[in-house]
Amino acid sequence: MAAPKKGRGSSGGQGRPGRALALILIAMVALTGGMFLSGHTTPRLGIDLAGGTSITLKAKSQPGKPDAINETNMNTAVSIIERRVNGLGVSEAEVQTQGASNIIVNIPKGTNSKQAREQVGTTAQLYFRPVLTVTGGQPTPEGSASPSASGSGKPSATPSAKASDPETASDPKTTPSASATTQGRAVTDGLKQDATPTPSASSTSGGSDAPAATETPDAATAALEKKFTALDCTDKKARAAAGDGVKPTDPTVACSSEGDAKYLLGPAEVSGTDVDDAKAQFDQQRGIWLVSMEFTDKGSKKFQTITKKLSAQQSPQNQFAISLDGEVVSAPQVNETLSGSAEISGSFTQQSAEDLANVLSYGALPLSFSEDTVTTVTAALGGEQLEAGLIAGAIGLALVVIYLVAYYRGLAFIALLSLLVSGILTYTIMALLGPAIGFALNLPAVCGAIVAIGITADSFIVYFERIRDEIREGRTLRPAVERAWPRARRTILVSDFVSFLAAAVLFLVTVGKVQGFAFTLGLTTLLDVVVVFLFTKPVMTLMARTKFFASGNPWSGLDPTRLGAKPPLRRSRRVNARTDHPKEA
Repeated sequence: MAAPKKGRGSSGGQGRPGRALALILIAMVALTGGMFLSGHTTPRLGIDLAGGTSITLKAKSQPGKPDAINETNMNTAVSIIERRVNGLGVSEAEVQTQGASNIIVNIPKGTNSKQAREQVGTTAQLYFRPVLTVTGGQPTPEGSASPSASGSGKPSATPSAKASDPETASDPKTTPSASATTQGRAVTDGLKQDATPTPSASSTSGGSDAPAATETPDAATAALEKKFTALDCTDKKARAAAGDGVKPTDPTVACSSEGDAKYLLGPAEVSGTDVDDAKAQFDQQRGIWLVSMEFTDKGSKKFQTITKKLSAQQSPQNQFAISLDGEVVSAPQVNETLSGSAEISGSFTQQSAEDLANVLSYGALPLSFSEDTVTTVTAALGGEQLEAGLIAGAIGLALVVIYLVAYYRGLAFIALLSLLVSGILTYTIMALLGPAIGFALNLPAVCGAIVAIGITADSFIVYFERIRDEIREGRTLRPAVERAWPRARRTILVSDFVSFLAAAVLFLVTVGKVQGFAFTLGLTTLLDVVVVFLFTKPVMTLMARTKFFASGNPWSGLDPTRLGAKPPLRRSRRVNARTDHPKEA
């Protein structure tokens, strides 16, 4: 009989509760030590508590794409914006759709929040277009011929090292100009228009009065050349709107990012979607910052085809304009066939090169956006709300404590210790999750922690009531504690499983701040299981060995008389057995 009794005791944890207590104590010490060693002694706060910027982006209609603003494109834009902002180190940025055409971006206050704001709505439409003509940034005087390659303007960007040697880069001041006749034909061919061959007089770039035969461009080509002639790249608004409404498959006009040169460009041959990766690098030889790009397999083939074609052309038709959001950031010469990689070089600083690489790495937005509203959230407002939430939590906790003390008396001491352990574990884990996964404590998360107080207290009550039921059946405290545990354990696990499942579903189907509530609720539910198994049960086992609880003191909460306990059934059976035995004899 001794062996089975020992087995029951060990299975219930009656014999060695110290092991479980030592385990949870080690966990608490390790988490607390890790919190102080990491320097993160407080949880990271979300935008509603720490302050920050809330931006509303409104999607704009795309030329020729009336159905571009749809759920798929909006969700893609949300994903890209979120990766861009987090790529800058601004963790816990909240990006979510609002309605059919708006995106809300909440950026917590931080060192890179300003840069993040600049990138959230950047479309980053990157295209590689062949250069047909380049001149100075100012409007071309009226009455001049087709724009010549020998314009006075100089391209703003330093040619890429991988595209050509800097010493052989095109400079409009030094490169021999082509005649207007040749230039006009090149432009017309580049625009892929079906020109009607008709005799026409055209002045040459050298100012000769001799007529020359050329192909008359059609209306579209003429309109584009007229737009190019009138374009003033020194005007910032005109520079920004130069390529508005132009499809990638159409030719366009564009300005350099500094406005000192304007370009007539052919249809896009390679796009930003063909870029596989982009990195900011410092070129030691030239002493400049640049952005290196690696193409996808498909993009590499496109790049190889167009560079082969351009390398056979004369200047400036052998230049490749790298156009970002309608502005030319670099226009290198191509002297040989290239594939696989390219570089964007220009007047980059380290920060601007890193920003561009970050945007290109995570892709271009499928839609264009405009900033509808920008709101600054102050930490003072969040602090007031947090204070109100903490007061509500303190009131709720006080009510729970009053109920436990009034109804369970001495057992309330065990419950309060368990709540304290649960609070320590929750706080330290939240503080460590901030730098680890970017978790930030917001107001809904605080609400989740407050709700968890009730869930944790409910687990204690279930166990205490099972013990009291066993005492009502006439059992003493120590066997009552062990017999009540299996039944209470099943109830606690089922209850916590339902709570955790609800939190998981809520986390998966919601966005933004509601996820903070779901995450905190799920975390505290898991910790409730840990605390009940490794702390509450072992402590209850130890307390059952003390005289105060074992004797059924009226203040212990386990007084058999007050609980209406039945007479001990086992003792009465033994008495009857001893009484009947002599009669049989």
